[in-house]
Amino acid sequence: MTRTHNTRLRRPLLAGTTAVAALAVTAGLVAATAEPATAATGPELSLIAASASITLTSWKEDPGVYLDLGTYLTAEGTPLELQVTRKSYKDPVTITQTVYEGGKAKAKALPKGTVKDFSGLPGFAEITVTDKAGKKVLSRSEDFCPNNASGRVRPDAPATSRYPESCPTNPFTLGSVWGVEKGWAANTYAGSYTEAVKLAAGSYTAKVGVAKKYRDLFGIADKPATVKVTVQERSYEDEQSATEPASRSAAAGRHAGHGAAHQAPTAHAGHGPGHAPTPAQSAAPVTSGAGPSYNAGHGPLKAAPPALPWALKKQQAARSTRVGDTGGQTDGSRKAPALQPLSKRPAGTASVPDVPKPDLRSLPAYGIVVSDGEQDIPGKDYLAFSANVWNAGPAQLVVDGFRSPGKDKMDAYQYFYDAKGKQVGYTPTGTMEWDPRPGHVHWHFTDFASYRLLKADKKEAVRSGKEAFCLANTDAIDYTVKNANWHPFNTDLSTACGEENSISVREVLDVGSGDTYSQDLPGQSFDITDVPNGTYYIQVLANPEKRLKETDVDNNSALRKIVLGGKPDKRTVTVPAHDLVDAN
Repeated sequence: MTRTHNTRLRRPLLAGTTAVAALAVTAGLVAATAEPATAATGPELSLIAASASITLTSWKEDPGVYLDLGTYLTAEGTPLELQVTRKSYKDPVTITQTVYEGGKAKAKALPKGTVKDFSGLPGFAEITVTDKAGKKVLSRSEDFCPNNASGRVRPDAPATSRYPESCPTNPFTLGSVWGVEKGWAANTYAGSYTEAVKLAAGSYTAKVGVAKKYRDLFGIADKPATVKVTVQERSYEDEQSATEPASRSAAAGRHAGHGAAHQAPTAHAGHGPGHAPTPAQSAAPVTSGAGPSYNAGHGPLKAAPPALPWALKKQQAARSTRVGDTGGQTDGSRKAPALQPLSKRPAGTASVPDVPKPDLRSLPAYGIVVSDGEQDIPGKDYLAFSANVWNAGPAQLVVDGFRSPGKDKMDAYQYFYDAKGKQVGYTPTGTMEWDPRPGHVHWHFTDFASYRLLKADKKEAVRSGKEAFCLANTDAIDYTVKNANWHPFNTDLSTACGEENSISVREVLDVGSGDTYSQDLPGQSFDITDVPNGTYYIQVLANPEKRLKETDVDNNSALRKIVLGGKPDKRTVTVPAHDLVDAN
């Protein structure tokens, strides 16, 4: 193991539905005619292209061209719905399809080995690219997440999709739901799971088809979509030079009174994630998929919204342009409103009614590395890790904090609701405190979880000082549990946990979602400078003081085995696989 922080994969996010808006107009011109699905009770699926031609950009500063070709899988008749689960970390991932018999939903098991993880259907799309002379220059397959950026293909389709907006990437995910809503289309582009390709500037023809095993499985016609591709090579420096004069002109125009509105150039924003940032720009590790664009877990930097290509992001940073949405692009500044606490502190007699309650569970630690601390302290060794506590339901965890004037802490209360969503009780449950440290800067609910480094005999060796947390739905851990919310609100930390001058705060952990704190945050480590080499366990313990009321408090602990080695100031850590999950 190295002594540097590890880097985790970014999830395949496809922000927005810019290209999808064209589907209703163009699909009839370029789509293959759908044949009925072989299973009469399943959906009718078709592969279509949004446009007959597309222009892709190869940035000189980037490793090549990303093949976001604007091809989509559409569903008619019934939705395509897939449930992906594993019973435990000792069991392989399995997948079932929801089909309909007599209008009633029924689970249909798909063949073993169809999926290996929760990132999507492996090898779903088959892509070939030929040059102007008809010579094949590329052949590859890509995975498909049915939850990818999607949109309606006809006006009478449901106004919103019931399905989550991305596929989770947390290594300890237990269950996920994938789907393409009836009358909708999902982009087949693999996003950040795919690699850029080397294509010189010029004209090409791309053919995108569905692999035979999926055509047979879902009854998809063997009619690949063909797209004419123009690759253009551009440079960030050239782009910056071309837009700076316009930027100065727009800035001057802001003082022109009631003149025409100014609109920032849309450049090449497109609808996909564009290009990954260079290592120098890399944001905090992205965690999972509870929301479409902004989930970065709890880290010192937020993951860059994927709607902006690399060059435009760098261009904006260099010129300090204003942020916000403009024609044809979004910088990700639009976020869900914060969940609001009750208008006043609860009064009367506290009670814990007999209604559904949350069930907090911990995931095994991951992202485990040895470092010399946040300030590169000589002679010090720290064991850093990422941790997640999630809610298996069947009810939300809702905690409100109320501040008395002039006090440094808030009094925290847990709320309870009946089956109709009516609040029927509350109980005091500790406090909330303001954390001013970089990467936090919000209100933390105390005693939500604790971290301990245990010896081989499971006796405590070191305890982390971190026990306070800002609750947010950063990760989709198991969306197959009862009452799981596939569209949780506070997936982005800028909408949760309040400001320093807040008088009250509401923090929510929704059913099926978890809250990740990444290994590069203050407090996410043990001081192992004086800890001998050997075998240990990292314990993540939810609700350590049992202040929160749960359905079960006997499943709150998770252990991850590690082996410490090396010499002082050069310590190492080996992380064995956790059953079938071999992810650090």
